[in-house]
Amino acid sequence: MGHKEDLLAGAKRCLLEKGYGRTTARDIVAASGTNLASIGYHYGSKDALLQQAFLSLTEEWGEQVGPGGEEKRELPADPYARFHAVWEQVIGAAEASRPVWKLQTEIVTRLDDDEKLRDAIKEPQREGRLGMAEGFLGIDPEADPEKARVAGLLCQALATGVMIQWMVDPETAPSAEDLTAGLRVLMGEDS
Repeated sequence: MGHKEDLLAGAKRCLLEKGYGRTTARDIVAASGTNLASIGYHYGSKDALLQQAFLSLTEEWGEQVGPGGEEKRELPADPYARFHAVWEQVIGAAEASRPVWKLQTEIVTRLDDDEKLRDAIKEPQREGRLGMAEGFLGIDPEADPEKARVAGLLCQALATGVMIQWMVDPETAPSAEDLTAGLRVLMGEDS
């Protein structure tokens, strides 16, 4: 790896260990084995590097928990079985995902005061929604952009809510069975 990749890897480690607000340029340099000048040269600023590292971490999370992720499994055809399989995968990774979600909650609390950060994550958030629609539900964003958009919005809202519940109280947080039963109730079917 070169300095650019080393910096990104070091910044990701720092974000997961220290958080966004407590990570300094010197922390990143120490974690990456590079030098302070490398940050400016490759990323322009520490904040730009941290933003890139954050986006990279969230993208990696999506790749790990999505049905196309680690197990590369096929989605069931039945919508309820597909919904259950997706949320079983996401919830199954809840404990391992905790540092990423802790970081996500910190980032959200900074958005009102950091316009550059907010602007930096807007488009990746939109792309993430479409990725969830495609990866979680098999909806092709190019073939059906509106369906992918609204399905992605729902997936993103569910993921955020579910993961926060897991962070607060894993003992009462929803399981894939709970979410599937809840969906059946919402759709007017018996659970």
